[in-house]
Amino acid sequence: MSGTDNLKKKRAAMAGVVLLLVGSLVMLKYVNFGINTVNGIAGIFGSEEAVLTGFKFMVPLGISFYTFSILGYVIDVYNGIAVPQKNFFKTALYGMYFPSILSGPILRYREDGEQFFTHHPFNYREVTFGLQRMVWGFFKTLVISERMRFVVDTVYGNYGDYPGAYIWLATVCYAFQLYTNFSGCMDIVLGMSQTFGLKLPENFETPFFAKNISEYWRRWHITLGVWMKEYVFYPLLRTGVFTRLSKNMRERFGKKRGKQLTTFLAMFVLWFSVGIWHGGDWKYVIGSGLLHWFYIVSGELLTPFFNKFMEKLHIDPKKRWVDVLRMLRTFFLVNIGFVFFRADSAADAFYMLKGAVSVWNAVILFDGSVFTLGLDFIEFTIAIVSLLILFAVSVMQQKESVRERIEKKKLPVRWIIWYALLFYTILLGNYGPGYSAAEFIYQGF
Repeated sequence: MSGTDNLKKKRAAMAGVVLLLVGSLVMLKYVNFGINTVNGIAGIFGSEEAVLTGFKFMVPLGISFYTFSILGYVIDVYNGIAVPQKNFFKTALYGMYFPSILSGPILRYREDGEQFFTHHPFNYREVTFGLQRMVWGFFKTLVISERMRFVVDTVYGNYGDYPGAYIWLATVCYAFQLYTNFSGCMDIVLGMSQTFGLKLPENFETPFFAKNISEYWRRWHITLGVWMKEYVFYPLLRTGVFTRLSKNMRERFGKKRGKQLTTFLAMFVLWFSVGIWHGGDWKYVIGSGLLHWFYIVSGELLTPFFNKFMEKLHIDPKKRWVDVLRMLRTFFLVNIGFVFFRADSAADAFYMLKGAVSVWNAVILFDGSVFTLGLDFIEFTIAIVSLLILFAVSVMQQKESVRERIEKKKLPVRWIIWYALLFYTILLGNYGPGYSAAEFIYQGF
């Protein structure tokens, strides 16, 4: 068999597998997105009845996570940068590893795969560190996230009665609910894996300390960002279409601006993909995708003007207070996206944002009305204290691993710290009727 024939067979095999995986994902998650979009457009032009009828599917939990892990493996094997695994069960173990099957992280076989098939002897330190991280994850999910949920569900469930400051308060609570839920899940997954001797990739790195949106996405859902850049963004720029487009843009607008415009277009595809990965709904496409594309593009275009502005005012951009303002600005912009992410639809999100800026009443922050949103004074105090603990640990984590810092303490001190956290979580974790401790927000993606 000639090399050309062999290459054709490899391409056909790769294309077939990719088509099967992507086709299954599109059918289960996105076919109704297209149908609903068509029906929505038809409604705008006066159609009172749905043009197309949607489908009802039972979508497997976490399908987007393990589909991307397996897709990356297939593409890497085809490109010759990963050694193919010929044992089907080993491949299945990598692709369907049970702790990460619900919410990730998204794995890359060439970096994470081989450790699943090697012997891992018992290691007391790794087991101890893994259990400690799991306790920290349960603290974030049960103590913080579930308390934030009450405020968020109260306001977002009846947003017409809660304009202005209520919406902003609930949105900030949702930012912490989502972060502590998702990162807490990752702590549990990575901690459990560490007890097995497995080192999975980190998915969060204190994202709310980011000073701009690009940095935020290098800290939030890290494995998704890495996957999208490696398998969508860079391959897209290398296609013939974008190569020709880049050439035309450079000839028309100059080398620097032409390259920048081509990159912005590829970024549009990237961020649309990031948005729709979260779900087949325009609220995800906008809130987790295109809105962040707009932020990043605007930031790049306006940076020279901001630099000149700060220079004229003699403001040192390296000052700590400037970094704090940048963090607050980034957190505010991210929260606008969270309104879309949490709202029932994109239309509801726009309505809520309109109410948030057109009707303002900050009295709830001072007259006790805040305690009518699902948390009484005691519960609200527990939430604030827990958030302060999270903040303090996050600050310390910037310099050194907190677990390693505690490890250096004397045995009684170590036991006091970890047992205090354990019983704090057990006693103050949010349990009750109608509550399911097995639910993670991102397991539906």
